Amino acid sequence: MTTGGQSGSLFGAGDSALGYLYQIRLALLASLRRLARGQIFFLYLETLDDVTFEPSGSPLELFQLKHHIRSTANLTDASPDIWKTLRVWITGRSDGTIPRDARLCLVTTSPVTDHAVAAKLGLKDRDETGAVRVLSEVASTSASADNAIAYGLFLGLSATEKLDLVSSITIASKADNIGEIEQGLSEYARTAVRRDVASSFLTRLEGWWMVQCQKHLIAQSMTPISSTALESEIDELRDQFLIDALPVDDDILEADVGLAAYEDAIFVHQAKLAAIGPRRVLAAIRDYYRAFEHRSRWMRENLLLVGELDKYERTLKEEWMLVFDRAVDELGQPAAEAELTKAARAIYQWVETSCFPIRPRVGNPSLSRGSLHMLADKGAVGWHPQFRERLEALLASRPTA
Repeated sequence: MTTGGQSGSLFGAGDSALGYLYQIRLALLASLRRLARGQIFFLYLETLDDVTFEPSGSPLELFQLKHHIRSTANLTDASPDIWKTLRVWITGRSDGTIPRDARLCLVTTSPVTDHAVAAKLGLKDRDETGAVRVLSEVASTSASADNAIAYGLFLGLSATEKLDLVSSITIASKADNIGEIEQGLSEYARTAVRRDVASSFLTRLEGWWMVQCQKHLIAQSMTPISSTALESEIDELRDQFLIDALPVDDDILEADVGLAAYEDAIFVHQAKLAAIGPRRVLAAIRDYYRAFEHRSRWMRENLLLVGELDKYERTLKEEWMLVFDRAVDELGQPAAEAELTKAARAIYQWVETSCFPIRPRVGNPSLSRGSLHMLADKGAVGWHPQFRERLEALLASRPTA
């Protein structure tokens, strides 16, 4: 990859963050387009090339990416983009790491002139014999020190080997830059889900893809990313953006939430009034966090209908009131502390075992429990039959600011 500067390994894989983002996003867009054609494949990053596709039943397809953000100059016949790429491919074919039948593609954001070697190796109107002639002439006459090794490797090939190499190469010039890749991804998202949720859908798809790419690279690219995994993730995400669903995000579900930040929260005191154990208190904190973060995210992304949260909380309070009033009615008058605690624990058990989804397909019960804890934090509901009096006493005992 190239992003205006060049650094890195022997063959110059740039280490720019923008370059890697381009690589990952282009790989995603290319994968989505292959899925649309019904292709089954495996994807590798940073193995034989920047991006490698292994289609089922077809030769490998290797992509070398050259992304330029500051230069709009034409891709010349002596361009380092071409010759450093040829150096990689000739070396790989020679030592057997790149199969002879592999399809090789140089993707560059640079434009080309009509008679350049890059134009002779485009997607149409190809002139492979002419390309061999031009490349041989450049390698024989150019004084470029940067390209010297590549020139020597190319000139060392036989005429048949040169034509065989060039016949396997496609140069895709004036390719989409990183902004245009983003536009292409956005266009895909608008075809996958409703337009009003397309941005949220794409954010989650790209987040999942980034995680898969990171795992792939950390594992030194040994385990490929499969088209099956990508298709399954798309299907799962699409279901979360149906009209009767909302997205439930793993980064929130998997967050490590401790007691310290919530120790003085009203909902924690409410849970403790039910005389539950410390692990159940931690579960209450986890559920509160999940509900709070999801609801906040849904609001930020405009995924909720007008008044939907108010309606949902009204439903929760009505359900709570039935359980709470029934428990209070069953108490003797006056009730002993043990009876009050027993009633509180019964009500709290209802909290833990009930599930009232905000929409029919939002089935994670922790969001329902957490929403009840959010109401408890406001004092709108409670578990102990005397929760209002106990909370008033608690608040009165706290020092004023």
